[in-house]
Amino acid sequence: MDTLRFRQVGIVGAGRVAEALAVALAPHSIAPPMLWNRTAEHARAAAARIGRIAVAAHAEGLMRMCDAIAIAVSDDALESVIADLTRLLPGGSTPIVFHVSGRSGAAILEPLRMAGALTAAIHPAMTFTGDPRSEAQRMGGARFAVTGSTPEATERGERIVALLGGIAVKIAEDRRSLYHAALCHASNHLVTLIAGAANTLRDAGVDDPSGLLAPLVRAALENSLDHGFAGLSGPLLRGDAQTIAGHLATLGAHSPDLLPAYRAMARVTLDELKRSGTTPSDRLTALDSLLAVP
Repeated sequence: MDTLRFRQVGIVGAGRVAEALAVALAPHSIAPPMLWNRTAEHARAAAARIGRIAVAAHAEGLMRMCDAIAIAVSDDALESVIADLTRLLPGGSTPIVFHVSGRSGAAILEPLRMAGALTAAIHPAMTFTGDPRSEAQRMGGARFAVTGSTPEATERGERIVALLGGIAVKIAEDRRSLYHAALCHASNHLVTLIAGAANTLRDAGVDDPSGLLAPLVRAALENSLDHGFAGLSGPLLRGDAQTIAGHLATLGAHSPDLLPAYRAMARVTLDELKRSGTTPSDRLTALDSLLAVP
């Protein structure tokens, strides 16, 4: 077990991730974690929900007292918050300062590094819904993308992930945006995909689309995670051009909002089938013609 322990952990922010981090890091902070947010009432409300946490009246107090500081603010606010904290970092101080944004790496923290802090990006690859205690528990076993500004900062970031019970995954600075795009494609676009399918099932007269979809989608998700593209099934894999033609026609007539997404995903699937060579080429040619953008 990692024995890393901090004098006091500081949390900048008062949203869902900030609250979960405060709960998860509290056992590793000798003094109660300290929370600061630009909007004081938001910080007080978060502290009331969490318990055993101090609220900093000013960011200066947090920067002076804390030797580990997590910045959990929106991506768009990150740069300006870093600028504010840099001005307040005491001379001779070397805290570990990390942000939890998926989009940015450690480079955005360069002002703090130049001022003397160890800096890293530590992004939890999980969702946060507003239940900080259950989310702190779910950090155990979760993956965290770690990008440190120096080898020492990377090592410290990995140790913080270990404290949370997570698994550190190193992501290079110049691949950070690519990493985040992949996560958003998998998670955010999955929500859009399922919502579109559910709406179309309602158009087909189904009263409980989620109940109908759940077993099928869960099995497909498990297959794709276990086997990658080899987990694919269905009419595209079989090369059933008549079935796909029927889908396109009925979507156009009865659920046109789904048609562009269906066609786009079918085209991507077809391209992967061409690369894999699992479907006879003559059947792929017929599908090519069907799925061409009109």
